[in-house]
Amino acid sequence: MYRLLIIALVYMLVSCSNVIDNRNDSIKPAALSDSKIEKAFISFRVGVPIWASEKRCDELFDLFEKYKGVTDEVTFFTSGTHAPLPIDVISQRAGILKERMSQARKHGYKTGINILTTIGHHNENLDNSLKGNYTFMTNIDGEVCNGSFCPNDENMREYIRTLYQVTTRAEPDYIWIDDDVRFGHMPIGQGCFCDNCLKIFKDETGVAYTRESLKKAMNEGTTEEKLKVREAWLQHNRNTISRLFRLIEKTVHDINPVLPIGFMTGDRFFEGYDFGNWAKILAGPNNVKVMWRPGGGYYNDINTNELAGKSHDIGRQVSVLPDDVVDIQSEIECFPYQRLKKAANIVSLEACSHIAAGCTGAAFNVLTMYDEPLDEYEPLLELLQKRRPFFDLLALSLGRSDISGINTYWNKNSYASGNISDGSWIKAGNPVASHEIYNIGLPACYSAKNGKVTILGKDNVFSVPKEEIAKLLSGGVYMDAETLQQLNDMGFGDLTGFEVKNSVLIDRIEKFTDNPLNGKFAGRERDNRQSFWKSPAYELCKTNSKAQVLTSLIDYSGKEVSLCTMGVFENKSGGRICVSGYYPWTFMENLSKSSQMKSVFRWLSKDSLPGYIESFNRINLWIREPQNGRIVTAL
Repeated sequence: MYRLLIIALVYMLVSCSNVIDNRNDSIKPAALSDSKIEKAFISFRVGVPIWASEKRCDELFDLFEKYKGVTDEVTFFTSGTHAPLPIDVISQRAGILKERMSQARKHGYKTGINILTTIGHHNENLDNSLKGNYTFMTNIDGEVCNGSFCPNDENMREYIRTLYQVTTRAEPDYIWIDDDVRFGHMPIGQGCFCDNCLKIFKDETGVAYTRESLKKAMNEGTTEEKLKVREAWLQHNRNTISRLFRLIEKTVHDINPVLPIGFMTGDRFFEGYDFGNWAKILAGPNNVKVMWRPGGGYYNDINTNELAGKSHDIGRQVSVLPDDVVDIQSEIECFPYQRLKKAANIVSLEACSHIAAGCTGAAFNVLTMYDEPLDEYEPLLELLQKRRPFFDLLALSLGRSDISGINTYWNKNSYASGNISDGSWIKAGNPVASHEIYNIGLPACYSAKNGKVTILGKDNVFSVPKEEIAKLLSGGVYMDAETLQQLNDMGFGDLTGFEVKNSVLIDRIEKFTDNPLNGKFAGRERDNRQSFWKSPAYELCKTNSKAQVLTSLIDYSGKEVSLCTMGVFENKSGGRICVSGYYPWTFMENLSKSSQMKSVFRWLSKDSLPGYIESFNRINLWIREPQNGRIVTAL
């Protein structure tokens, strides 16, 4: 039998301090790979207006001293604007930063530099930013971002080499690369398709393209032809970032062979999601410590559903990191740093939620970006100091252990299949299905190896080898009607149990049948108002007599217009399939639907889910694989 440790992320009504006191003595690091995790990795990121002023910097350290333990690290930004700065500006700032980091060490903190702009984020402060013979980041239509540059440009590579030499010589304890190392930049969207990048792509593939012919090849032709070009471009993007990181790693470690390097990410599907390889490159030949800072949006607390969504984005990012990357600090950001953008409790909750999803700490970027007193931030630091023991408990108990549950399928090539049959590939967006299923109390999971059930969304199947699809369909799978159609067209119809008959765009209501999986909710209805939230309602047909109907469709008069819009099927491979043709990803928050979904996912998993929330509550749930004789759960 396993012992169960439940860590509840509840703060609005009660303090966590008593829980900590009662449990700390029995807590041991979560796994062998977590031997470096003794407590949460906590840092504060400090903007230029604070550290550039000796007075403000003294105020900051006084505040940290007053709330001792609120942070272990103090990380200084090189810039407050988002286009690269001239080297002479960086050099001048590095001289001041060397003094500030010495001051931080005297107060007992580890300290380092966050290079905000390596290649640049977007157009900002252009009059005072980098100028010269550099290639701008270019989209597939030839439009450029004047505040971001191509990392394959040799002149830009020389600038980057000098940038990292200057900052390394300031003697930080670590260096962070910010998330401008990506290919999505305002106002142009995805890059870089400059002439030099096209030449490199020709060397990689043996095919010469113009921007116009490449765009056509990515969006026209057979599915196989489009996928071939798209996947080759994703590999090109992986190669570009790998070359950049080799340059940075060598530059830094030629000066300080043991200096840790960190990298900030988001969901980097268009970049090829090659986190494992990039981490190895940044470690260098001496296998120096690498740090990671997963992030992505959520700058105010207007919609806390976005908080959960960010945690799930972060969980995906962490799931592909090597086991020896243990210093994983989630991005906590309140840009543009106006104090009431997020309640203090939400700032604290966000840090805990991201640790539950896979991080081992947090990087707080929540302080002012002005030269002004810090008194308005004191209540926030006071609360975070009180919550610090809980951050430590989370990191120590969860560590880098595996998260088990329901996996929303994706892989490194998932972006290649976006808009595969219609529309522009470059604008396909995030290929992962909505996280709303997790909100009703089903356990989240971010990797196929730990998934008890797999969620498959439209187009994603085209990035999956056929032998892997067959393997997935021999387990538990939940899918929408469009995915069903794609699988049937690929020749997997004997494993799905259903086919799509037709669809309508308005005035349909889902009605529960008396199937045992619906339990006491037989006859209940779910109306998601297609006139407001546009989504087709699909009519399904059974293709195997063993398939079972869970819901039908009625119109607004109550007349049955379709015998089936959702059903389940156990196929000859032992796989269990559920197809939903009516709002398969959203609007599940009423009692009947959420209860049905829990029943369905238990059935799909053959009751192998590590846990779920049985009660009618909006709760996100993370369950770690058994280790050291216990299961650890955060909710």
